[in-house]
Amino acid sequence: MGIDHAALVEVACELVRVPSVYDPPTGRCEQPAAQRVAEAMTAFGWAPVWDTVAPGRPNVHCVVDGGRPGPTLMFEGHTDVVTEGDPAAWSVDPFAATVRDGKLWGRGSADMKAGLVAALFAARAVADAGPFPGRIVIAGLCDEEGMMTGAKHFVASGRMAGIDAVICCEPEAGEICTVAKGALRLRVDLHGRMAHGAMPFAGANPNRALGSLLAALVDLEGELHARLGDHEHLGRAWITPTVLRAGEPVQMNVMPADASVWLDVRTIPGVDHDGLVAEVAASAAEAGRALGVSAEVEVIDDRPVVEVAPDAPLVRAVWDAHAAVLGEAPRLGGVPGATDGTVLTSRTGVPSVVYGPGGKWIAHQVDEFVELDDVARHAEVYAEAAQRFLHGA
Repeated sequence: MGIDHAALVEVACELVRVPSVYDPPTGRCEQPAAQRVAEAMTAFGWAPVWDTVAPGRPNVHCVVDGGRPGPTLMFEGHTDVVTEGDPAAWSVDPFAATVRDGKLWGRGSADMKAGLVAALFAARAVADAGPFPGRIVIAGLCDEEGMMTGAKHFVASGRMAGIDAVICCEPEAGEICTVAKGALRLRVDLHGRMAHGAMPFAGANPNRALGSLLAALVDLEGELHARLGDHEHLGRAWITPTVLRAGEPVQMNVMPADASVWLDVRTIPGVDHDGLVAEVAASAAEAGRALGVSAEVEVIDDRPVVEVAPDAPLVRAVWDAHAAVLGEAPRLGGVPGATDGTVLTSRTGVPSVVYGPGGKWIAHQVDEFVELDDVARHAEVYAEAAQRFLHGA
């Protein structure tokens, strides 16, 4: 199976040049990136299908039919990228798709436009090799970096029907990730009573309760570590406060009526999400009780841990393909965060693995890059894995 490496790099560069950060005030969104993916699908002779998830936020996918009965394998990627931050902090223009020293530099190069393009060219190579059993689905979904509404819409609209396995093309540095952390996004609101800063006794200070809650969450996290230890591939569970907010208006001599904290909770097998939410709620209530401050907890999102057995047909296909193409055994690993695969697997039961080009820890940093040789290798592994999975090898 031949893969046009020069054309692969060209399309990857074109996609990185699209600043597909979702930022409505500036007009930036995933639509232009999805359009470029659709153009590549059309150029390969496939018929892209569009689903509008929200204004400027489409999912795009296509089906490559092998012409013979067999299973269906899906390659999945996302078209959105995180903000580039301060462009002056970069050594290159974050959206120029600079090719230098054998690397493609730019926001989204590793996470994960190169992986999505590698999947497109891999599917083309399989199709060009002649009839094959089953089908290959390639999907570019929106909003992976946010609430994963693209993946949720893909499931809710029935697009997963008939799909037997999914390869998520996220950067994992050569690891076949068979397990991914769960994620809980929580908001805790603390309600007190406004008062003059010089007379705090006249009110109920939610900020004092917030401080006590933050200390209690450190203890709760420590209890998780003591009870569960380190997972072989995922490490520890974490409870991370990410956003703190006092009540409005913010004024130096006014004690606010309300305060809030957002929590990014990452879990491993053995963590009961409902039970953990209840523990956070109990800690928040206890922190406010003596101060006359009430608390409520909102679950913004709940993504469970997902796992696929190491001996599952999908894992064997990717493992054997990696070994055949690269001449070395791969490693099994885990995803430290959640991916679209978390949604696709948890809501349908369809097994997924995460395997793609790029450094495991390069995502969301300045000077993001991907090795071009790594992209080419992964395209070849994808093509070989598809053949093995679809043929039942």
